[in-house]
Amino acid sequence: MAERGGRGSGGHGSLDKSITLPPDEIFRNLENAKRFAIDIGGSLTKLAYYSTVQHKVARVRSFDHSGKVETEDKFEWIGGSSIGGGTFWGLGALLTKTKKFDELLQLASKGQHTNVDMLVKDVYGGAYQTLGLSGNLIASSFGKSTTADKEFSKEDMAKSLLHMISNDIGQLACLYAKLHNLDKIYFGGFFIRGHPVTMRTITYSINFFSKGEVQALFLRHEGYLGAIGAFLKGAEQDNPNQYSWGENYAGSSGLMSTSPDVYLMQRTRSGTFDMLEMDRLERPLVNLPLLKDPSTYIPDTVDLTDDAMARKYWLTCFEEALDGVAKRAAASQPDSVDAVERAEKFRQKYWNKLQTLRQQPFAYGTLTVRSLLDTREHCLNEFNFPDPYSKVKQKENGIALKCFQSVIESLDSLGWEERQFALVKGLLAGNVFDWGAKAVSDVLESEPQFGFEEAKSKLQERPWLEDSYSQWLERLKEGPPHKCALIFADNSGIDIILGVFPFVRELLSRGTEVILACNSGPALNDVTYSESLIVTERIAAMDPVIQSALREEKLLLVQTGSSSPCLDLSRLDKGLAVLVRERKTDLVIIEGMGRAIHTNYYAALKCESLKLAVIKNSWLADRLGGKIFSVIFKYEVPCK
Repeated sequence: MAERGGRGSGGHGSLDKSITLPPDEIFRNLENAKRFAIDIGGSLTKLAYYSTVQHKVARVRSFDHSGKVETEDKFEWIGGSSIGGGTFWGLGALLTKTKKFDELLQLASKGQHTNVDMLVKDVYGGAYQTLGLSGNLIASSFGKSTTADKEFSKEDMAKSLLHMISNDIGQLACLYAKLHNLDKIYFGGFFIRGHPVTMRTITYSINFFSKGEVQALFLRHEGYLGAIGAFLKGAEQDNPNQYSWGENYAGSSGLMSTSPDVYLMQRTRSGTFDMLEMDRLERPLVNLPLLKDPSTYIPDTVDLTDDAMARKYWLTCFEEALDGVAKRAAASQPDSVDAVERAEKFRQKYWNKLQTLRQQPFAYGTLTVRSLLDTREHCLNEFNFPDPYSKVKQKENGIALKCFQSVIESLDSLGWEERQFALVKGLLAGNVFDWGAKAVSDVLESEPQFGFEEAKSKLQERPWLEDSYSQWLERLKEGPPHKCALIFADNSGIDIILGVFPFVRELLSRGTEVILACNSGPALNDVTYSESLIVTERIAAMDPVIQSALREEKLLLVQTGSSSPCLDLSRLDKGLAVLVRERKTDLVIIEGMGRAIHTNYYAALKCESLKLAVIKNSWLADRLGGKIFSVIFKYEVPCK
């Protein structure tokens, strides 16, 4: 056992003092470990384990092997090379006397390879143009060292070496790809580890040698593959079809190792180790069967990694909201003596995550509003704040339930067409009650009497920002009732009780069965599956339509498998997917900013769909060409 850094290391012994494991809090669940996998080789020894609390993986191997994958369980090793990350590290250490891999990469990032490499224009002068070559192509790595009578800088030599190894890997991989008629190459290993110069060089090499016919792709967790593969192979004994894995952003370090200057304190505390932490989700997650093309489905509407303006806004937005979230978390546990202290630790940890993302937007993969929201939820859970809005939800559910019968009586008194519009308006008004939107939470905290009717008055008048209500109304008039509607609910309180349930009731009255899907776990003030069971029971006691539908199983309540304010239709509870098939679902309704705008706005389905939301963020509204409380009502019919 290698010596552990930090406190409590005395009892673990030591075999190799050149390796220092992260401090105790990094491996805080090791004592509860149920299964181990160790990957020895490449640049580090890597450990993967599953504990009763968390699952963590440390760094993995360099790229030095090639394989062809034909199906999920069929693959072929097709060759390899002894030149890889270990070569770069070894030669780099001889050339620069630098022993640490990160420091070698840092030297390379500051170097200029043209001071060391001989270029095409150095060989041919101006005649290279007649050959159709670029003068800046490398003709000979380290070529100038044979003629130049001078010392080369460590930075320049490291950069030249990095280009040499990367170009060799790229060309070799390209040749194998062409030989086996492959057009995509996935790169992995400790050598790459998210380093931009390495990825650019390999991409350029692949593109150059294949004339653009082969694409280079990189995995964010490329360094963990050996340990993960060994771990999952062993985990096959534990009925893997009964659960899924999901990344825990609170425990994962991201790609910090590629930027030694970012958060030196954090790096000192965890040595040179990057961490990937996974949660074992106790239910299997699968695609929604109604996705038109699961292979091309992307949940997120905007990629903040590419959109610098949006990225700057949303990072600032989450920073400005952080103090309020921390106060809400502490206030949710008034009887806990350390709630304020834990809330401050949450605030600091999430703040650090946001600063890392400012420096490295790709640190946790593709950066989106969804990933920012999920990271915040993971950090809250890390410090034992699983449901900061629980008391708010209970209070709002109680208020809304008292109003349910009067809302239904008002709706039933209207004519058919007038009632359809009132139902949609009620659904939209209910969606205003979102504690995750600062503009709304400010109103709810400063105006306790703000209710359902006040929310209706806030809504944009028709025509809405996105408005296909007329087509929806025509479909209801002229078309047959839908067989079954799947509704993804958003918020507790007024939203689900006075907005969603009257809409559900109308669908049931038309002869349409309804599957109401709610989050498996808490996030913001979103309604959870367990909460929906209680609310539905209370409503059924007041309303014979709902009571009858429950008894006859025409109204079914299910969990989504998610604990996020957003919605990924490629990771849904398997039981929900089975139900969707069995009931021949032909209408999907998605409501809320998180589920219908930040995610799934462009999602293509095989059946009819409604995407509804009220835009409760002025910046987003302005970008979409509207104002705050603008309405999105998007009715879509798949092309035949």
